This record gives sequence, C-alpha cells and structure tokens, in this order.
Amino acid sequence: MKIDEIIGRTKDSLEARTVYAEPVERDGITVIAAATIAGGAGGGTGRDEKGQEGEGGGFGLTAKPAGAYVIDHGELHWKPAVDVNRLIAVAGSMAVAALLVVARVLRPRQKD
Repeated sequence: MKIDEIIGRTKDSLEARTVYAEPVERDGITVIAAATIAGGAGGGTGRDEKGQEGEGGGFGLTAKPAGAYVIDHGELHWKPAVDVNRLIAVAGSMAVAALLVVARVLRPRQKD
C-alpha cells in the first residue's frame, strides 16, 4: 500500500458520516447515536545499501460513544453517554487528594 493510499483511507475514515449512526425509529421516537473519533497516520520510505527501496506506513482510529440525539414528539434532546470508568477514576483521584490535604492540615507543626 502506498503512503498516499494510507492518507486517503485515513481521511475517508475521519469524515463526519462515521461520527453519527444511522437514525433508528421506534414508537415515534428517533435516536441518532454519536461518537467522538480520533485518528492519525504515518509513513515513510527508505533505501538500503544495495539500492533497494521500500516504503511503509499505517494509521489508527479510535471511537468513543459521546451520546445520542433523541427526537421525541418533534423536540430534539441531547443525551450524553456516561463513561463510568472515567467517573470512578476521577472520584478516586479526588478522594486521594482530599486525604492528602487533610493529613497535611492535621499534621502537628514542628517548632524551630
């Protein structure tokens, strides 16, 4: 695969149509799921001491749920996705920081 092909495929993968799912309608309610995406590509060419040439590259793409647009009786609502793992990590970090602050405040001061 040529580098320009890799870049082209990466560009195609990052288009807006991949961010939103096809609308799903049930019982008069339409839901359109949304995701955040990030990606990148890289590549290069080279030549060895025998004059042989080569090239290579690759790309990566990640997607995370962001939420969904819900259309109910003609009204549009945004329902964000909740990342429970991130929520637990942030709460744990805040608890540790609070414990460190309390320990620092309650520690007896030494006189010089």
